[in-house]
Amino acid sequence: MSVRIIDGKAISGQVNDETAEMTADLAKRHGVRPGIAVILVGSDPASQVYVGSKGKKARELGFRSEMIVLPEATAQEALLAEIARLNADPGIHGILVQSPTPRQIDERAVILAIDPAKDVDCFHPFNVGKLLIGDTDGFLPCTPWGVMVLLERSGIRPAGKHAVILGRSNIVGKPLLALLMQKTAGADATVTVCHSRTPDIAMFTRQADIVVAAIGKARFLTAEMIKPGAVVIDVGINRVADPSTKSGSRLVGDVAYDEVAAKAGAITPVPGGVGPMTIAMLMRNTLRACQKSIGVVPA
Repeated sequence: MSVRIIDGKAISGQVNDETAEMTADLAKRHGVRPGIAVILVGSDPASQVYVGSKGKKARELGFRSEMIVLPEATAQEALLAEIARLNADPGIHGILVQSPTPRQIDERAVILAIDPAKDVDCFHPFNVGKLLIGDTDGFLPCTPWGVMVLLERSGIRPAGKHAVILGRSNIVGKPLLALLMQKTAGADATVTVCHSRTPDIAMFTRQADIVVAAIGKARFLTAEMIKPGAVVIDVGINRVADPSTKSGSRLVGDVAYDEVAAKAGAITPVPGGVGPMTIAMLMRNTLRACQKSIGVVPA
């Protein structure tokens, strides 16, 4: 069977080009541009790289980008004060606090402190509630939305299909369930969510037309766990040892890629699949927030 590779780099590039074009149009017609602020507490190397990539992409698209780095020992009150400052800044339309945060920070309190109109990560209960009831006036969570866009732009229609999601996190599994099951174009799937307490995960994945692996275990999904021709979306990012590389390690997904690709109908690679879509949809959410702030119908 010849598998189709779903190219997240190419599709995210399309999305980013569209975002850049709409950003330029906003500046020309209304004299505004989207603004995004990312707060990093501490000096975690992986977080620094990720935050840097967000800022770089924002600038490439013509956004205003503000990166705030706070010391590891920053008190909760100081972080909340910084968020309050950004909430009040009309030139900032999207705010996010990079996870993980140090122990003294209550991440739930941080989420609640961000103005829902600037919650471009879609973590605030206000936006999560809108997502669940299918209210398109809110934001969509970046990684799940990225998965939906990958499916749509690859010509894969979930309607009437059985989709199985591995993982029930608040970041991927739960919101993706809500998106896939909506009564709307590009969704209308029957959805099963499997997790650490599911007795026989393979029983469900072998029935699935679409499998989304977001379980956080390297190469968890194997070829014997899917049916021939299934669509496999790999959200996982895991670092494993690899003596053949200069660093001694490499990134792999939650899918045993080579063996699953030999059986699947379509599959996303890691890296180069879902990952680039997450930042692309974050930027699109920020653009939408900017549009809404001046009364323009969001893209």
